[in-house]
Amino acid sequence: MDEGMTHMPRKQRRPRSKLSDVALRAGVSAVTVSRALRRPEMVSPQLRERIDSAIKDLAYIPNRAASILASSRSSVIGVVVSSLTNGVFADYLRALHDMFQPAGFQLMVLNSRYSPLEEEKAIVTLLGQRPEALILTDVDQTPYARELLDHAGIPIIQTMALTDTPIDINIGISQYEAGSLATRHLIGLGHRRIGILAARLDSRTRNRVAGYSDAMKQKGFHDEALLQWSALPSTVKLGGELFSALLSRCPDLEAVFCGNDDLALGVLFECARRGIKVPEQMSVVGFNDLEFAASSCPALTSIAVPRHEMGRLSAEIVLEIIRGSGARPKTNRIDLGFNLALRGSTMASPRTERKP
Repeated sequence: MDEGMTHMPRKQRRPRSKLSDVALRAGVSAVTVSRALRRPEMVSPQLRERIDSAIKDLAYIPNRAASILASSRSSVIGVVVSSLTNGVFADYLRALHDMFQPAGFQLMVLNSRYSPLEEEKAIVTLLGQRPEALILTDVDQTPYARELLDHAGIPIIQTMALTDTPIDINIGISQYEAGSLATRHLIGLGHRRIGILAARLDSRTRNRVAGYSDAMKQKGFHDEALLQWSALPSTVKLGGELFSALLSRCPDLEAVFCGNDDLALGVLFECARRGIKVPEQMSVVGFNDLEFAASSCPALTSIAVPRHEMGRLSAEIVLEIIRGSGARPKTNRIDLGFNLALRGSTMASPRTERKP
């Protein structure tokens, strides 16, 4: 150590506070503090405020492992989402938080990055924390993950899509039918050369593409050249790049269905750059009806998915099972449906308008 350096005295660290310290500071018993931490709804608001104040003053950190052993409850809800950056999951997570937080639960959210193997790891991690329920944004788990979930002994909610083989409770929409509806809307406007842009190609996207393909085949319009996809994450930039590649291969393109709204926004930008008028020369449909869809120029026609309702209903069912009557829904497969938000990015084909 250089002679010129000064020695700063080390700050004396305070011993870790204990439950009994909190009880003493709040003027209540340790049992009452424990109850307030585990079941806050059983303690009066005034008492909770005193205990919360004591906890903050003492920087008390509850011993969660001991609490779980003592009560067989963790007050943790595990959630696995496909992405932490995709805006699709913002409303969904907000609904979960708004339902669980006032009931005294904490969300533990992990990211699967659209990978079944990453989702499997996340499930293993969350089950190790002894959550009171698990909520997933996918329905296609690995065999090992399904085995774990089958024997978890807690409510398991699979959301976003529908499956014929729910592990426990399934809340979602038919991604296939949604893709079909978007395509049939464009066909109904008189368009024939309808392309599709898809990214990631996770199970939900694959089902949307299948709905598109079958709708096109039924009318005799199907052409593999009209499908443009990428394994990269869905972004606005990628939407413009995929559209450009599709347009170079299919210059007679009349309309495009995009598997996500950000891809569709990229198409709108690329059309503006190329001087392609939307919807007069190109109809564009997105998917998810994100907040910006109604504010884009032109406003984007999109499949509106009830993401907030999925989160809210998932939480409502879990709370009823683990804190309410224990009753489960009458059906373990709940289809919330979807709708097509019609806006200015689609219009009838000129050939349709020429018909008498």
